[in-house]
Amino acid sequence: MIFQRITLFLFLFITLLGCKPTETPAVAEVIQVEVESIYSPQEHYTKKEVMVEMRDGIKLHTTIYSPKDTSKTYPMLMMRTPYSCRPYGENQFRSKIGPNKYLMEEGNIMVYQDVRGRWNSEGVYDNMRPYIPNKTGTQIDEASDTYDTIEWLVNNVENNNGKVGTYGISYPGFYATYSLLDSHPALKAVSPQACIGDFFFDDFIHNGAFLLSYWRATSVFGYMKDQPTTESWYTFPDIGTEDQHQFFLDHMPLSKLNKFYDSTNVFMEQLKTHVTYDEFWQSRGIIQHLKDIKPATMIVGGLFDAEDLYGPFNTYKSIENNSDNYNTVVFGPWSHGDWARNKARQVVGNIYFGDSISDDFQKNVETKFFNHFLKGEGNGQTALPEAHMFNTGTKSWESFEAWPPKNTTTESYYMQPYEHLTQQPNKMYGASEFISDPKKPVPYTEDIKVGFTPRKFMTDDQRFASRRPDVLTFETEILEDDVTLAGDILTKLYVSTTGTAADWIVKVIDVFPADTKNTEDVQDHLKLSNYHMMVRSEVLRGRFRNGMSKPEPFVPNEKTKVNLKLQDVFHTFKKGHKIQVQVQSTFFPYIDANPQTYVDNIFEAKESDFQKQTHKVYNDSSIEFTVIK
Repeated sequence: MIFQRITLFLFLFITLLGCKPTETPAVAEVIQVEVESIYSPQEHYTKKEVMVEMRDGIKLHTTIYSPKDTSKTYPMLMMRTPYSCRPYGENQFRSKIGPNKYLMEEGNIMVYQDVRGRWNSEGVYDNMRPYIPNKTGTQIDEASDTYDTIEWLVNNVENNNGKVGTYGISYPGFYATYSLLDSHPALKAVSPQACIGDFFFDDFIHNGAFLLSYWRATSVFGYMKDQPTTESWYTFPDIGTEDQHQFFLDHMPLSKLNKFYDSTNVFMEQLKTHVTYDEFWQSRGIIQHLKDIKPATMIVGGLFDAEDLYGPFNTYKSIENNSDNYNTVVFGPWSHGDWARNKARQVVGNIYFGDSISDDFQKNVETKFFNHFLKGEGNGQTALPEAHMFNTGTKSWESFEAWPPKNTTTESYYMQPYEHLTQQPNKMYGASEFISDPKKPVPYTEDIKVGFTPRKFMTDDQRFASRRPDVLTFETEILEDDVTLAGDILTKLYVSTTGTAADWIVKVIDVFPADTKNTEDVQDHLKLSNYHMMVRSEVLRGRFRNGMSKPEPFVPNEKTKVNLKLQDVFHTFKKGHKIQVQVQSTFFPYIDANPQTYVDNIFEAKESDFQKQTHKVYNDSSIEFTVIK
């Protein structure tokens, strides 16, 4: 067995070393590697590839893995994906199939499908294809394609028990959510995981700010193909450096990046054209359509997911508020897709959260959910809580009857002079100020590596930022009691600027005590003594302070209200720690730099628009926490 594990490790290591850049898995595709046990799907499953015809005549490539044991019937678990059903060919098998190893090993019919216009499927791809509520005739959307596929599967796949589940992480999570709309009667259980809810708030844009860190990923979604293919048709731009911070500084303003993409990158053109939350983006959001949902749902997310926090939280809340189905939510101490990987130690950045956390979720939560609704296991009860949430401060799981929990209250902390964060406002109003230079922006991390999806910075040490003059820091005294936050965070800023435009970035930080000892996971140059762990951060492009469809310049030097919502947290600031809030106007190059001169379209900004400005945060600014009592 030891020899088998070593052989498997060497094979995976050599395989990864041999990957070409164009073969790199897409931005949110999860690679699942299991070395604890050797299980070959090829020994236990047969594989079949078919083209399933949709109502408008377009055929979608569908891969079906069926258990070789035909003595009983099985439910079907399906993932629809824009990232391919690879490997293609009926004699070529994935190393793992299905959501996790337990569902694979116990036997289920596993189905993968290339969505319309992607890889080996026919048709035209539409990124985040809009939902059509009242389709007629041959009108299609992803809901109809899912429905037509399930209809074909239940009538044509042998040994199926007539029940179907869908799942997926990130973009496949969006397609899982989509399956809930106009759902097929055979669809009984759906688990959208890290699911995109709206591209104006997930992945590529956050509250109107363009996320430069995902700029290279527009290749994945932007280039079209004209026929089915099993080979990649898109490539990623070669930027010639591993220092992403310097690269994007050298290509400011954004128009300098045009040389890397031409108009054939459809998605990049859409980003450059639709710079407000207009009908184009609104029609592609799915959250507003989640009403009267029938299948059971389990929404899964990572509390340190840099890509998709808006989607899973708002998917759960929308279903909960507008439907009467079984609806549960799970959030763990994970970065994007971590729960589908099996790690002995669960670590995000420098912070260790516990052992085998993902494996426990797969075995005791995810498998239990699907088996209950697809196989009838559990004596009529799933034994799963309404909300299964990981406290990232105490490093423990807790269960709740609702999320956010019912036993909470709202507490406000005020941003006071001399870097104080207090629950008592200062009646002698003043302001803290800083000079923001978009040509010397605050980094979002000390790391320089180029990549598609930044992850570790979500728990990064923020000491480097708190020591900069262009970052305002507000901090409590050492806590005498635990303070547990459970829910979203609302920052109520009162600000002014000498310019006409500004971004506002707010970070909530847990300051560790001086006697905190290192774990084996900490970077060599860091110590957990006085570590400033980021718990949550978010940006608002100030022009959208009164609505995402209504951009407005600032009036220079005029005190202005700016509210910024941060996504939910579940975190205990323990006795002996401190709560810190940082406010800044650049977060580069996770977010593009605001020129601080108002322009209608930042993609058309000129170099001369980028100007130093002085920003003020007035002392009646506050941050509102949802606190468990």
